[in-house]
Amino acid sequence: MISWGQIGYGALLSGILAAAVLFFAAKPHRLLALIAGGLSAVAGPVAWNAILRAAHGDQFFTDAPVAVMPASWQDTGSGVFALATAALVLGLAALPTAPARRVVSYAAICGLAAFLVDVYLY
Repeated sequence: MISWGQIGYGALLSGILAAAVLFFAAKPHRLLALIAGGLSAVAGPVAWNAILRAAHGDQFFTDAPVAVMPASWQDTGSGVFALATAALVLGLAALPTAPARRVVSYAAICGLAAFLVDVYLY
């Protein structure tokens, strides 16, 4: 089980990566997308890892036996929670009038950032 310090570190890296990519990808809505997406990419992994800690979900931390992509269920959950959080925050609060395709694209960036940070950086 990872510590709260590791959870915070990983979530912060996820938010930074998501915000950096959104800075370039979200040109018409740069500031709103960057802030909402970055915060969502932090909140999603924190929520997922808090659930795993509360449920004593040690089995979720087993990496796949693939050297190039050693993802675990824990890594996948962080990405999924970041994606879902970003879709809700961006679609309902930050960019409610933006086309759904754009909102989903920004949310996917957040989910992918959280997933990749989880797999490779902590």
